[in-house]
Amino acid sequence: MGRGATIFGLAGAALTADEAAFFRDADPFGFILFARNVETPTQLARLTADLRACMGRDAPVFVDQEGGRVQRLRAPHWTEWLPPRDAVAQAGAGAARMMWLRARLIGAELRAAGIDGNCAPCLDIATENTHPFLKNRCYGEDLAQVIAMGRATADGHLAAGVLPVMKHMPGHGRAAGDTHHDLPTVNADADTLRRSDFAAFKALNDLPLAMTAHIVYAAFDSEPSTCSARMTRLIRDEIGFQGLLMSDDLNMQALSGTLGERAARAVAAGCDIALHCKGDLAEMQAVAAAAGQMGVDAQARAAAALAARCAPQEADLAALQAEHDALLGQGHV
Repeated sequence: MGRGATIFGLAGAALTADEAAFFRDADPFGFILFARNVETPTQLARLTADLRACMGRDAPVFVDQEGGRVQRLRAPHWTEWLPPRDAVAQAGAGAARMMWLRARLIGAELRAAGIDGNCAPCLDIATENTHPFLKNRCYGEDLAQVIAMGRATADGHLAAGVLPVMKHMPGHGRAAGDTHHDLPTVNADADTLRRSDFAAFKALNDLPLAMTAHIVYAAFDSEPSTCSARMTRLIRDEIGFQGLLMSDDLNMQALSGTLGERAARAVAAGCDIALHCKGDLAEMQAVAAAAGQMGVDAQARAAAALAARCAPQEADLAALQAEHDALLGQGHV
């Protein structure tokens, strides 16, 4: 029997009996955590261990720990990181090394808590139209810079034993809307998109996992990319990404229909994984039923992604932190 084509959140800081029973039955590929699930290092390590114990396997546990506004593990127990765009600007010529160090240090904090997947790097290229919810999360406005920062971030995570999930494929930077609330349409022509937004992902198409964008690319389709078979073919054939492709959160209002309908459309369009983050049990049951199980190709991509999850490389974390801080020209961030 195939594994469920899903990644799920959960409601609170501890795994409930009802959640555990559901997860055992639905058999999701993995889990994703949010601030509502995070209290202390001891609590978080217990929660991630309980999730894996309930599944009877070393299921991957993901989080969004980009830095700045989007980070779920925060002070006083974890480092407060600058927004990525600010950090890149502040480090100047040393930005690529700084971003590798930052990712290696973020990864160490995540692994210590039992988290082994981070939804980063963000390969969206900032433009004058980029919505404020995203702009400070971007690494820059220049394709070459975004590629360099993205590669450094991915490599730093992998060195820490954390799977990077690049997002938002095939590019969110030209969207003026916030997909949490609306469905944006990007009207740039196909050649422009291929030379810029899509090119950032093509340069990192060897990474093990990616997350879609809930964006309409009018030059290609009238459906949001997450639910567009045409865009999935472009991701596979033109961008060349052969890793595990997960949807962005199905709860975002850029998508229409019930949660079950959203999940079914995403999987039918070629997403390997339907991502549901809210932790609502009834919604998760609907998504699990609609998404079904991973097919043979998706299972192979999932296995390859997990094979990239290696033990952390040995490192003097204090020395790495000092180098990181020196590149930013300041003390501990």
